[in-house]
Amino acid sequence: MSDLPTDISTLPARELAALFDAAPVSLWLEDFSGIHHLLDGLRAGGIQDLAAHIAAHPSFVDTCLSRIRVLAVNACTLKLFGAASQAHLLDNLHRVFRDDMAQHFTADLLGMWEGRFEIETEGVNYALDGRPVEILMRRSVLPGHEHDWSRALISLHDIGARKDAERQREVMRDYSQGLFEHSPVSLWVEDFSGIRTLLDGLTEQGVANPAAYIRTHPDFVQRCLHAIKVLDVNGRTLQMFRASSKAELLTNLGTVFGGDMRVHFTEELVEMAQGRVAYECEGINTTLTGEPVDVHLQRSVMPGSEATWDRVLISLTDITARKRAEAYMRYLGTHDAMTGLLNRASYEEARVRIEKDASVTSAVAMIDVNGLKPVNDDLGHAAGDTLIRRAAEVLKEVSQSGDIVARVGGDEFAVLMPGQDLDYAARLADRLQRLIEVNNQFYQGPELSVAIGYAQTGPDVPFAAAERAADMAMYANKGARRR
Repeated sequence: MSDLPTDISTLPARELAALFDAAPVSLWLEDFSGIHHLLDGLRAGGIQDLAAHIAAHPSFVDTCLSRIRVLAVNACTLKLFGAASQAHLLDNLHRVFRDDMAQHFTADLLGMWEGRFEIETEGVNYALDGRPVEILMRRSVLPGHEHDWSRALISLHDIGARKDAERQREVMRDYSQGLFEHSPVSLWVEDFSGIRTLLDGLTEQGVANPAAYIRTHPDFVQRCLHAIKVLDVNGRTLQMFRASSKAELLTNLGTVFGGDMRVHFTEELVEMAQGRVAYECEGINTTLTGEPVDVHLQRSVMPGSEATWDRVLISLTDITARKRAEAYMRYLGTHDAMTGLLNRASYEEARVRIEKDASVTSAVAMIDVNGLKPVNDDLGHAAGDTLIRRAAEVLKEVSQSGDIVARVGGDEFAVLMPGQDLDYAARLADRLQRLIEVNNQFYQGPELSVAIGYAQTGPDVPFAAAERAADMAMYANKGARRR
């Protein structure tokens, strides 16, 4: 190693030529003095604007191209372009430099005119078999030839693999963006790094129980809410919340996340403080037109953002139809389909709750529609069903807040009155009879008539006994009406 010269310029010409030929990149030694001479001639002729001159004389570009002399190329160049020899390559330069070569060289000429000979640019050349070769070209004047550009070194780097990778990344980026934008669920990309900083601050302040702190400091929860930055939303989000644009949605987030948002977010914060960033829950948001939307929320930190939480993906699935279906099924399970009153099962549940606290006095009333069988026999069950629905309407009107009204049989109804006494039940019975008289004035067909009995629980009267007493009183009332 000590025998090698320290300055490459001291190498013999034969060794320099060997270095040129063995270089692992495509090298071209060219003479640009003809172009230098042409440009000097234009200046001598008073031309100051080369771009205007080229616009008026487009053939000047081709003239300049024809003045470039290729002096030598190396072995890597021959391999890159599939040439058998230097002569083979030079005889076919028109096949290597074609298509928009003149357009690119025009910009190159304007740079030379302004004194910028050394350049770096990307483009496409062609191998002799027609293959496109994407290249990065670097050009510089060799020392000692700056005055006439008679020796210029050009390197061509094959960047096809890199460009393919870039195109693939672009395709994947477009694909990912398409998946995001056209997803059938609402997607939000948010920055939670501000929340991460605030939670880390609790640890630095020595807060031993972050969960308890979060639940007892609503001002901290509010600060965390304000620290969230919404980076992007997709098209489905705009549709779900009736927004015409992302800007309109983002300026009205207070409307979207109103109501009990802080309650839900408090529990989310507790989860985050405990290190569980993945989270899902159900809640209610609001559209910009004021309509409630039941949503299923899922949140997760995107890969690469686990340390900072600066990219968090949130999906909101509209479950309004499902929640309505569930509510309707619950309604059917607890209500009588014909009258809309509570059904027998709901009555029994309420009865059990009242029985559990024997210390509280309650009243119970049993009601039965009079004369339903003759109506069914003579006029049909549709007429009988109408009487049942009318009885339910009247009972709904006369009952008050806290009363539990149920249809417990075909034409049998019950009213539970937790915490009330006989006087309260008597007033309800009186209101019932008076409202029935009014009801009969507005309906044609059979008159509505009911029998009612009521009783009260007490220290010595369990609910079951009061219920039987009310039932017996109702039948006594029915018998009195028959007589």
